[in-house]
Amino acid sequence: MLGALLWVAGVAALGWLALVALLVLQERRLIFFPARALAAAPADFGLAAEELAIRTPDGLMLHGWWIEGPGDRVLIWYHGNAGNIGHRLHNARWFVDRLGVSVVLVDYRGYGRSGGTPDEAGVYADGLAVYDAVAARGVRPERIVLFGRSLGGAVALEVALRRPVGAIALESVFRSVRALAHEHYPFVPGFLVRTRMDNVSKVGRVRAPVLVLHGDRDSIVPLSHGQELFARAGGPARLHVIAGAGHNDTYLVGGEPYAEVWRAFLRDTGPA
Repeated sequence: MLGALLWVAGVAALGWLALVALLVLQERRLIFFPARALAAAPADFGLAAEELAIRTPDGLMLHGWWIEGPGDRVLIWYHGNAGNIGHRLHNARWFVDRLGVSVVLVDYRGYGRSGGTPDEAGVYADGLAVYDAVAARGVRPERIVLFGRSLGGAVALEVALRRPVGAIALESVFRSVRALAHEHYPFVPGFLVRTRMDNVSKVGRVRAPVLVLHGDRDSIVPLSHGQELFARAGGPARLHVIAGAGHNDTYLVGGEPYAEVWRAFLRDTGPA
């Protein structure tokens, strides 16, 4: 009997080790889900846009769009881990129509028409390159709003720590990759997760005003992550919980209250 139990325990342990090893080896593929083909172009949504080609410090070319809005604020949008900028155009139309901002939407390395392969250090470098390209056009820091959704929040926070900005908005953003991995893969020891994206330690060092937006039905990044980011913010911060929203439908579910929170944030953080 004891021998049988030990055999079962041994098989279970080997199975656990094999599963953990597979997840560790496939870590990047579990974090980054790039799509190459662009599903749409700005003109498909009636958006006036200029095509962007931005070179990173390590020599890659990033592809994106400068989508023109009627106002003087520029929203640099760092998108999430799946798809590409072509999947964000409906939402970009919302930003232009409802908030009047210009939207700079650029794919990370390995996404869409951008060269290379994504990893943590790489997407940070991409985020900085996009910011620098905007600043090179003469856009003053106080006119720049960084918007990071999900994984993009890690990029936005890294940029906000290294460049001056007028404001930063974080939507559906996690505390860290390790914390999120623990939510979905609790059997994987945290020290084996190499990608950090430690947002909760960075947000306290950001002095720009922060808006945290999070759906209360987000099954990918639980609301508690957004609440902790808000609580740890180092500068002026506000939190808006979108009732009934999941991870990707915030602007659709949020309705007028969501739009008004954005308007108030832009108004209160705008240039004097």
